[in-house]
Amino acid sequence: MSSSDHSRVSLRRAFCSVLKRELVLRFRRRQELAGPLLFFALVVVLFPLGLGPEPQRLAELAPGLLWVAALLAMLLSLDGLFRNDYDDGTLEQLMLSPHPQAPLIVAKVLAHWLVSGFALALFSPLFSAMLGLPWQQWWAVAVTLALGSATLSLVGSIAAALTLGVQRGGVLLSLLVLPLYTPVLIFGAGAAQLALQGASIAPQLALMGAMLAIALGLAPWATAAALRLTLSD
Repeated sequence: MSSSDHSRVSLRRAFCSVLKRELVLRFRRRQELAGPLLFFALVVVLFPLGLGPEPQRLAELAPGLLWVAALLAMLLSLDGLFRNDYDDGTLEQLMLSPHPQAPLIVAKVLAHWLVSGFALALFSPLFSAMLGLPWQQWWAVAVTLALGSATLSLVGSIAAALTLGVQRGGVLLSLLVLPLYTPVLIFGAGAAQLALQGASIAPQLALMGAMLAIALGLAPWATAAALRLTLSD
């Protein structure tokens, strides 16, 4: 085996180790695990109480409501993306790893997305039904949430790294990340709304895929730089 092949195998093992560790820790912290989903459910349940139980009106507002609730739910979980590792020193060991830092950060972001964004997308048909959204449009909400939430996790990791050394940095994190989340929210909710109207959502999905590709190419490196800056202080 050549040195380059050995490096790739070693990096793959490190990636899988970080991913496995993150998932195990998140499933052990059940309160953090259930937090985004519980917040998402509460918003969906309480919204009809304030608006009124009119099925047609609820169905019209459902795509935007589901997307805003999902965005806020993911925002609540962002502060813990690096916080626990920062507090116990694990993050410093990760940054001192001989492997490239960006792939290891992708593993942490992937774990965050699986237990937050992907979980919300997985349960979104249930909440879509609660809001009276026709079952033919459930898939559009689920797909856009799954695709868009991955971008949200990647972009949010940059803000989470920048605010890591700030006490009570949740408010600052929200101020930093919400403007960057707005395009994803617009295209995601717009695609689900078009599906409700029976129109094609292929152009919106293509744009969301492009945003995800850009975020995947840039965000891990920006997050690594932000973490190095934070740890050097």
